[in-house]
Amino acid sequence: MGLIGRFLYWCVVLGIWVGIAGVGMVAYYGAKMPAATTWTIPDRPPNVRIVSVDGQLIANRGMTGGEAIGLHEMSPYIPQAVMAIEDRRFYSHFGFDPIGLARAMAENLMSGSFSQGGSTLTQQLAKNLFLKPDRTVERKVQEVLLALWLEHNHTKDQILEMYLNRVYFGSGAYGVEAASRRYFGKSARDVTLSEAALLAGLLKAPSRLSPARDPQAAGKRAQLVLAAMRDEGMIKQKELQVAMEAPAARAAAFWTGSENYVADRIVEELPGLIGEVRSDVIVDTTIDLELQKLAEDSIRRLIGASGKKLNVSQGALVSIDNTGAVRAMVGGADYATSQFDRASEARRQPGSAFKPFVFLAALEQGRTPQSVRNDAPIRIGKWTPENYQGKYFGKVTLATALAKSLNSVAAQLTMEVGPEAVVEAAHRLGIESKLQANTSLALGTSEVTPLELTAAYVPFANGGYRPEVHFVRRVTTASGEVLYEHEGSAMPRVLRPEIVGMMNSMMASTVEAGTARKAAFGWPAAGKTGTSQKSRDAWFIGYTANLTTGVWFGNDNGSPTKNITGGGLPTQAWHEFMLAAHEGVPVAKLPGEWHPEPTFDTAPVPPVGVGDDTPAISRNAPASRGIEAAGGFEPQLGRDSSTASIRRPSADVGGGAPQRRSGSIFDAIFGKGG
Repeated sequence: MGLIGRFLYWCVVLGIWVGIAGVGMVAYYGAKMPAATTWTIPDRPPNVRIVSVDGQLIANRGMTGGEAIGLHEMSPYIPQAVMAIEDRRFYSHFGFDPIGLARAMAENLMSGSFSQGGSTLTQQLAKNLFLKPDRTVERKVQEVLLALWLEHNHTKDQILEMYLNRVYFGSGAYGVEAASRRYFGKSARDVTLSEAALLAGLLKAPSRLSPARDPQAAGKRAQLVLAAMRDEGMIKQKELQVAMEAPAARAAAFWTGSENYVADRIVEELPGLIGEVRSDVIVDTTIDLELQKLAEDSIRRLIGASGKKLNVSQGALVSIDNTGAVRAMVGGADYATSQFDRASEARRQPGSAFKPFVFLAALEQGRTPQSVRNDAPIRIGKWTPENYQGKYFGKVTLATALAKSLNSVAAQLTMEVGPEAVVEAAHRLGIESKLQANTSLALGTSEVTPLELTAAYVPFANGGYRPEVHFVRRVTTASGEVLYEHEGSAMPRVLRPEIVGMMNSMMASTVEAGTARKAAFGWPAAGKTGTSQKSRDAWFIGYTANLTTGVWFGNDNGSPTKNITGGGLPTQAWHEFMLAAHEGVPVAKLPGEWHPEPTFDTAPVPPVGVGDDTPAISRNAPASRGIEAAGGFEPQLGRDSSTASIRRPSADVGGGAPQRRSGSIFDAIFGKGG
């Protein structure tokens, strides 16, 4: 008895000294922390929720990748699964769980490893909010103190909600909403039991257990979570069996879907619209997700079916309505493979798709679609522009020359009006890139993006007005405060009505009987094809009275395709997209009228210099040519109207190629007409 008594005595003494040491350590490390009165919960990084014109989610952007949602909003399986595997006594402890810590230590001793941590959810939240991930005694003591503070100042539900909205779930997803969108393509509100178990299982090792990396490992861990939920009485055996039979989740390696090109573009524009994003915001866009999916499916299908045979690997599509609202934008064949936006960032030679600006400048200086030029081999200085496949047609009207995309006539017109007049016309209608004012400009040697080229065709579709191209309709806070709203102000007239009529008459012939015959789909439509040297780029920009759509096909490295022309894949993609987009919409004719005169114009054809380095005639069109000084076009669709789909009656980043340098004059010498 004396031996046992002495043992107990010294145990008590040891316990007292351990307690004193513990209190001293807590006091020491606690003194190194800021005063508790200054402790505050740091703001959650803001989320940018981007939605389509009808409110469907396009993407979440921000450090978290998802919005914060209330505990009562998310699937009840999520908090249950997390508590079952991470902190089963969450609602009974005071932030620090001595029982759980003792159990973890015992299991670690028995297994000979440190597989159990013993931290409560409150401790984990404290670590995530305030501390660095150091594995030291100091950090552990501070973690406990902060956990006690959290428990004192917040309810259990508030702590659990903060934890679930901030914890890392792997693959760049912070919070349950971002993780649910990332792995299951759905909101955390709709997560099933098996999906909730998978999410909870990720918390042990988010990167290693991510379904995007190892779906089998994620599935095995989820089964452990389900078993823990059954042991805690949260689910019944039958529910367990059903959930166990659910297949392992297979998540894409990255965000997929062409709508992410739009999301990236909007995030770049957002600071210029509202300044620094300091809280969660909702961005209402002009995008119609149905049209977006149609465009993506068409580009992918054509590349999948003909890519290897025609040596083409990429495509882009942009569709803009008459008010300048972008309804769809596909920046590449596969966003998961390459996030480089070819629609708004890649500059390419447009080839003959640039010719409408040449013919426009000619019409504005007095010519008409009936004006005649001799389509024959010509030489301008040392340059000899050739027609596609060397075919020439003799005396032709300008309407025929544009429909057949005759290079020699386009070069002659550029000589007549002067390259500067062509540049002015293109910039006036919406081209923003720098253009080289030389004769080869007629054949599209200066590079442009698909977005700006498509936008520059919109005045032909809406009757001669230049709209402000935009993706964002409105930006609001989560509480509904409006931070930005696009104003549907009047648009300046950039083309006279009679010029619109003549241009539409000529470009309609391109679809009816010219190089874009495959684009015809039963609606009055017009447009222009384009093909650059060696078929590196193939284009078709076309429009109806409702929608203007541009399509490009090519390769990131600028390698030639196998004889693709603008009248091939681009017109096929355009046809598929526009046919679906106009389904159920009353047919409307193109704006403007032009009635051919019985005789051709008598304007003399200026001679073309032979052997000279400069054009024989190089006069500029006045800067205001074709523009009405007063007045404007008020969009028919108000800023609050749903204008996303006419079908309803009511920068270099990872994976992309660097921009190519502007081509020389030799790029046009052997270029194709379109």
